Amino acid sequence: MNYKIISSCSSGNAVIIKDIILIDCGVAFKKLEKDYKKLKLVLLTHIHTDHFNKGTIKKLAKERPTLRFACCEWLLESLLECGVNRKNIDVLKIGTKYDYKLFKIVPIKLYHDVPQCGYRVLFDGYKVIYATDTKTLEGISAKNYDLYLIEANYDEDEIQERIKQKQQECKYVYEFRAKDNHLSKQQASEFLLNNMGENSEYVFMHEHVERL
Repeated sequence: MNYKIISSCSSGNAVIIKDIILIDCGVAFKKLEKDYKKLKLVLLTHIHTDHFNKGTIKKLAKERPTLRFACCEWLLESLLECGVNRKNIDVLKIGTKYDYKLFKIVPIKLYHDVPQCGYRVLFDGYKVIYATDTKTLEGISAKNYDLYLIEANYDEDEIQERIKQKQQECKYVYEFRAKDNHLSKQQASEFLLNNMGENSEYVFMHEHVERL
């Protein structure tokens, strides 16, 4: 399967599937310059700037006036504020399958500190699931998908150790926020073990890098 991870971290997120679908748009437009002309659909998940770069979305809408954008209801007003034409926006409902002829899209309910979703992207003979920025994948099944793009933000043992080390300095805000709003490597691994088939591929997404 042709996919390209432009970026997947706290400073920016953007993934291109099969040259035509952009999931998340949290990077500078310059990072999309080689790819944006082929895009047919931009899928957006939530309002955080590392997933929703207003300047880049505005530039995409200007450079590609017929490009379609799809999101759940909580991002509609923000897209309109970026200058995206309302007729180019598909407002999606969680759990509903949408047929774009070349592929189908199903939004998945995720759990973050703002309204959030992931996506199933279904091609003929190829299935992708994209889920980042969520504290749990409980209740979600994706048996024998071909590609899993799943958040693995932190290691549970390492984060507990970091909390202990930082207690005296009271500088462990990230650690508690991660546990409340992001998926651990252990959670991601358990989900993958319960769902992957023999030929499935996976990528750990949105891995946290400690800033010095």
